[in-house]
Amino acid sequence: MKIAFYGSSLLSSYWNGAATYYRGLLRELARLGHEITFYEPDVYDRQKNRDIDPPEWCRVVVYDGTLAALNAAASRAADADMVVKTSGVGFEDDALLEAVLANARADALRVFWDVDAPATLAEITPQPQHPLRRALRELDMVLTYGGGDPVVKAYRALGARACTPIYNALDPSTHHRAPRDMRFACDLAFLGNRLPDREERVQDFFLNPADLLPGLSFVLGGAGWGDRALPPNVRWIDHVPTRDHNAFNSTPRAVLNVNRASMAQTGFSPPTRVFEAAGAGACLITDAWDGVEMFLRPDSEILVARDGRDVADILETLDEETAHAIGERALARVLRDHTYAQRAALVDSILREAWLHRAGAAA
Repeated sequence: MKIAFYGSSLLSSYWNGAATYYRGLLRELARLGHEITFYEPDVYDRQKNRDIDPPEWCRVVVYDGTLAALNAAASRAADADMVVKTSGVGFEDDALLEAVLANARADALRVFWDVDAPATLAEITPQPQHPLRRALRELDMVLTYGGGDPVVKAYRALGARACTPIYNALDPSTHHRAPRDMRFACDLAFLGNRLPDREERVQDFFLNPADLLPGLSFVLGGAGWGDRALPPNVRWIDHVPTRDHNAFNSTPRAVLNVNRASMAQTGFSPPTRVFEAAGAGACLITDAWDGVEMFLRPDSEILVARDGRDVADILETLDEETAHAIGERALARVLRDHTYAQRAALVDSILREAWLHRAGAAA
């Protein structure tokens, strides 16, 4: 199947947390025989901060951040058997959705792939005339980064024909154990860009424990934290490129996951960082959210904290041997149950069923 995929960026993870998700899924879909072209706008300095070159398994088209270039890229949707518009592309998202749907062939599958469903639903639910909400009945399906039944029910209530969560996972060829790197040596590390609906939770789950445990060391990775007041035992190291993620996850005694507020409230939305860290054998501490046990077993494969006090209590009693054992069990679990090859097989089956249904209806 020829797939035209319109997303934020495949080539750069800079201000683009979905990069790992796209790479893992699309590479596996290509291995299953799909021919993919990824269209991404040149915005937010992403092209100046590329992590990878265009891969052999996917054609990448980078277009200028102008409406003329957007429309030219959207016109290529006419060449595809399936067109995908993701959320959060970052340049004129509504105009891009309308242009892609307008250019898609009548027999093509039309898909909206939401990589931040809780935020998207919060935006479109009170707006009956929102372009995405109006487009739902034109779409063959909505696929989401996560969200479980709450997100599925919400999208169906707004008119989506079908909605299926395709969760994050591990690409073991990309994320795996790495030698320790002293740049990342600490008792607890957290990686995440500074975002409005994350900052308060980072304060609670990361910075407050640092204040409570002045004898321990903490490393903060991610863009945007430069002007934020930090405890003296927290070392900020700015943006961490994907090539360093394995060392970042393999080196600290423990690695922290903090969901954004909307995802924590919805639940069932493990970010890519969970699987990247588990794939490196990290001892993960996560903020509490519904559905965590679907992916990793609490107290055995992952440690769950209700607040910053819990994080501090965990760190006070977590020795290296216990941390290593938790990381080993997490690694075994994600290799068994949560790889992008498994996720792509699910997507492939959904697409083939939808394509056969479309062909049968046409006949």
